[in-house]
Amino acid sequence: MDPDLTELEGRLQQFIGRTIGPPVVARDCVTEAAIRQFCDVIGDRNPAYRDAESAVETRHAGVVAPPAMMQSWVLDGPPREGIEKARTEQDRLYDLLSEYGYTSALGTSSEEHYERYLRPGDKVSAETVIESVTGPKKTGLGEGWFITTRTTFRDNADAVVGWIEFRVLKFAPKQSVARESEQPATRDPERPSRIKPPMARDNAWWWQAVEKGRLPIQRCAQCGQLRHPPRPMCDACGSVEFDSIDACGRGSVHSFTVVEHPQFPGYEYPIIVVLIDLAEGERIVSNLIDCAPDDCRIGMPVEVVFETGEDGMVLPLFRPAEASS
Repeated sequence: MDPDLTELEGRLQQFIGRTIGPPVVARDCVTEAAIRQFCDVIGDRNPAYRDAESAVETRHAGVVAPPAMMQSWVLDGPPREGIEKARTEQDRLYDLLSEYGYTSALGTSSEEHYERYLRPGDKVSAETVIESVTGPKKTGLGEGWFITTRTTFRDNADAVVGWIEFRVLKFAPKQSVARESEQPATRDPERPSRIKPPMARDNAWWWQAVEKGRLPIQRCAQCGQLRHPPRPMCDACGSVEFDSIDACGRGSVHSFTVVEHPQFPGYEYPIIVVLIDLAEGERIVSNLIDCAPDDCRIGMPVEVVFETGEDGMVLPLFRPAEASS
């Protein structure tokens, strides 16, 4: 084994089992208002989350928070001027790998487990441990190391309410590690493509329709409820039978955010990520193009446009509706 690689592996092993820093304690308790706002954004109509009177009649006997909100209670707010964020053991681990040329990062998988539903009044804390560092592994993006962390969430009584295991690939992009002698003088480095979305039985049909220039919305074959993104069961009646309708492709911006960092190969920044209210009543997350970030606004009318990337992947993006005139 390369002496440098042996040295790196030894240094990496020292991080395994370390907590990345002190536990993070939520700034606020779980509240019905925050739960309702979360459900409004994602379109979740479960009465156990949204309506106190109806929730009393459920098996929860009161309002509970969607399990998917578990991590949101401890997320940091936007950076505050004059306050520098404390560095963690995870930051130092990433820095070490960057020193050895593994400069890029990509989240590869996440597993979540929930012990119980959170209720209004709960105050959440979270502690993250570096569980493993494995490598070097050869991947399609380049050689790298897989870093697995486990974040454990606890309530006011220090009881575990759930955990999230997250795996990141810290890798050296192929073009940065290839020897110059191996590259023809007249050939430009291969341009990386966007990360392809996962496709499985529940959503492959949707992407196949997009390839044909259609924007389908899944529809329950039993009660007619529309739903997006595609999923195996209707949240209104529980049926697993479905068909779809084609959206007209027009809508308006419900919400948006501008992504500038971190920057991954294959993307052009800044990226405007938009939550679109489609004319049919459902919502879809996409990117807004042909628009400067400062010109994007909530309520802006938009229309779909299908773009084919260099790798042949077709994506439904949106642009200001007036851009087509």
